[in-house]
Amino acid sequence: MPSSPTLAADQPPTAAPDTGRGRRADLIVVIVAVVLAVWVTSGLWRDPNQRAITVNSSDQALFEWLLAFGGHAVTHGENPLFTHLLNVPDGVNLAVNTSITVYAVVFAPLTYLIGPPATFLVILTLNLAATALAWYWLLSRRLVGSRLAAGVGALFIAFSPGMVSHANAHLNWTAGWLVPLLVAAVFALRRPGRWWRGGLVLGVLVAVAFSIAAEGLFFTALAVAVFLGVWAVHPARRAQARAALPDFLRGLAVTALVAGVLLAYPLWLHFAGPQRFHGTGFDPVIHAEDIAAFGAYPSRSLAGAAGLDTSLAPNPTEENSFFGLPLLLLTVACFGLLWRRASPGRRATLTALGVTAVVFAVLSWGPLAKWNGRRTGQLLPFGVLDNLPVVNAALPSRLALVVAPVIGVLLAYTVDRLRATPPGRTAAWAWGVGFVVALLPLLPTPLLTSVRPPVPAFVTAGTWRQYVSPGGVLTPIPLTLDVTPDGQRWQAYALAHRQGEFRLPAGFFLGPGGPDGRGRIGPPPRTFDTLMDQAGRTGLVPIVTEGSIRLSRADLRYWGVEAVVLPDEVHGAKYDLDEDALRRTATALLGEPRRVDDVWLWTVPAS
Repeated sequence: MPSSPTLAADQPPTAAPDTGRGRRADLIVVIVAVVLAVWVTSGLWRDPNQRAITVNSSDQALFEWLLAFGGHAVTHGENPLFTHLLNVPDGVNLAVNTSITVYAVVFAPLTYLIGPPATFLVILTLNLAATALAWYWLLSRRLVGSRLAAGVGALFIAFSPGMVSHANAHLNWTAGWLVPLLVAAVFALRRPGRWWRGGLVLGVLVAVAFSIAAEGLFFTALAVAVFLGVWAVHPARRAQARAALPDFLRGLAVTALVAGVLLAYPLWLHFAGPQRFHGTGFDPVIHAEDIAAFGAYPSRSLAGAAGLDTSLAPNPTEENSFFGLPLLLLTVACFGLLWRRASPGRRATLTALGVTAVVFAVLSWGPLAKWNGRRTGQLLPFGVLDNLPVVNAALPSRLALVVAPVIGVLLAYTVDRLRATPPGRTAAWAWGVGFVVALLPLLPTPLLTSVRPPVPAFVTAGTWRQYVSPGGVLTPIPLTLDVTPDGQRWQAYALAHRQGEFRLPAGFFLGPGGPDGRGRIGPPPRTFDTLMDQAGRTGLVPIVTEGSIRLSRADLRYWGVEAVVLPDEVHGAKYDLDEDALRRTATALLGEPRRVDDVWLWTVPAS
């Protein structure tokens, strides 16, 4: 969850004492948050080691590998931000990927104890629950007086359509608990005499957030900047902003110093290190939010289960708005109610919230407008910004994630206002029905999961060490990529179970080699992996000539491969693969294999 314009500049309209009733309310929110988090991820809890998220098993395999590698790197004194275990011989710059180093280090004992898949599931579940609780803390302790209001706003934000969509394996984007902590720390900088301590805290938080979700940190910074800019120039807050500015700037200077020290090496790797790249290989027009998606319903919701979902997202993990028309109408009604009853100072906050939501909604539409799946050709503001550094590495559709916290804060403010000044019975019923009609269809349903092939006994039993020298290169076929992530799962198992290291010639990562100097997923293809991919996808053995045999064997020598491995069942993250065609193609290129444990094995002699 990326951003968060909040109302921290305003005091709660009512003060709720920390009584036994308040503590019971806190406990209820904790229970509801945990139950919803487990409910959303329940399909994986059936068997974490054998099940995968159906629509995004490749990202799940990647994050499992990152957890295993990060723990292994720290315990073995290796660089956690650059590795030669993937993409032999060039390696992978993890600083320009999503390395989640903080998670990998903190949860390393758990990874070694229960394995990467189960640790992945624990973190994913905790992310969702912690996001709700962090927002509840910010809302209930800083922004509103009603615990009910804080619970409504926090639970909506944590389980909003975008968060549930990214729960399809994105440990970075579901770490929404970082956002309210960052926002609270930013606003704490304005406290007289506390700027140095506030800057220290914010600097550490920035470093942690960069490790877990750098793109989310960028969005948060942009959203807070827009919010503060609008709030500070409002006539009702201009004097207050001017008075707070010196301490605020001193705090930001401390933040920059602390974060700069902590992130000096990661930032150097990111912008100047080996295997870096600029931008991404993703088309910003495709990965932009459809304007109609804001009023549509998400697939993993009660409305989606009733058949009201759409196909307006670029993929099921990017339903970043999908609020539904009733919620949009309710949000407008909430804004109107709050505006009518607001003091000039509160109107400054509402104005800043509204501007922030509109700005990020429009930016999320990308460089060209789309309506209901059809491109209109209308040039939009993101088209002007897309070539800027850092901005060109962001997917515009994800900017819509900023809108959810704005809606959640407005919902909390409205419930708090209605409880502080109860309307008539008819109006109260109307508001109650409005909240139910808007929010009930968005109640999340569990993520889709399916069985995935187990890690072969050839790996789990450590048999691979008989055919691969320490630190040598092994490759499954097809090679390890985002669409065929088996190799990274095998490597993660070996690292987490202290079997030693084997390297892979490819891998699922972002690296250089894309069009116009941009990044791409995995390395540029070579002859051997192209033939294997063709055989696996089509089920047909490609024409094998003396030339293709020579080039394929040259590829294996280039990578330093010692063993080529084909399990009985290959996991294709996007499509099924034909194991028989893969075996016949590899046999035509490398000769007859031998059967070892539960895999077909080709050894590659050193030349």
